[in-house]
Amino acid sequence: MTTQTLNVPALIEQFHRDGYLILRGVLSPEKVNRLNAAIDRIVAGEPEALAYNIYNSVERDDEIASLIDEPTLLPLMVGLLGYNIQLHISHLTIRKPNPNDVKTESQSFINWHQDGPHPQFPKQNGVTSTYYIKTCYILSDMSEPNRGNTKIIPGSHNKPFHPGNQDVRGEVEGEVQVCGKPGDVFIFPQNLWHAGAPNHSEFTRRQLFLGYSPIWMRPIDYHQASERLLASASPYRKQLLGSIDSNPFKYYVPNAEMVPLKELAQPEGGKSVYE
Repeated sequence: MTTQTLNVPALIEQFHRDGYLILRGVLSPEKVNRLNAAIDRIVAGEPEALAYNIYNSVERDDEIASLIDEPTLLPLMVGLLGYNIQLHISHLTIRKPNPNDVKTESQSFINWHQDGPHPQFPKQNGVTSTYYIKTCYILSDMSEPNRGNTKIIPGSHNKPFHPGNQDVRGEVEGEVQVCGKPGDVFIFPQNLWHAGAPNHSEFTRRQLFLGYSPIWMRPIDYHQASERLLASASPYRKQLLGSIDSNPFKYYVPNAEMVPLKELAQPEGGKSVYE
């Protein structure tokens, strides 16, 4: 964990305009090393593969679970989504060098898309609202393009848009490859058009996505958190793991004591996506 203080109102404004943020050096090199050691332990128990997509990663190792309530990012998440939020997904992606663009069942590359259910979230005037937001922890050297980087179309979250040819191996006008060093964090909403490019480099891509949504939405990759995770959870983490009350109606109208993240809200700051 780190002690950075972010300019939340300015970042909220930038997020609404561009549809993404890149925050540099959120995690220390020591934290990155511990996370990569945890990933090594996880992968050691998996069949050999060109690419890995491991969901509900917070249940796989406590080092990964420590990112659920990463203090540098929590005020920003509350500013963007409000304080009645939960962990929506924790998704580890690994893509080894793949010069021949071999497509595997574990998705060695992913074509252009918006995240969401099938059928998709409803649109109004061709635009999908923001329902959840992902934080992507970069854990390998992604400082150059063509290393399996995430591709995005800035601004495509708030206007009618379709990339035409959805094949990520082509080039879409206005596309950007997100580059970063280990410890950097990339943040984007589910309605931003994005893709996972093939890895044509000699580097293995490692990225860990933790997504957040309103607590009244169903999480993507778990029904409820394990007793093991909840046993040692702080009040913030307990809320983020969806454990606020036995009455599901409270997911919609929680009492103040059920959502301790309320204390991180900045009413005088930038507008949430729900305002």
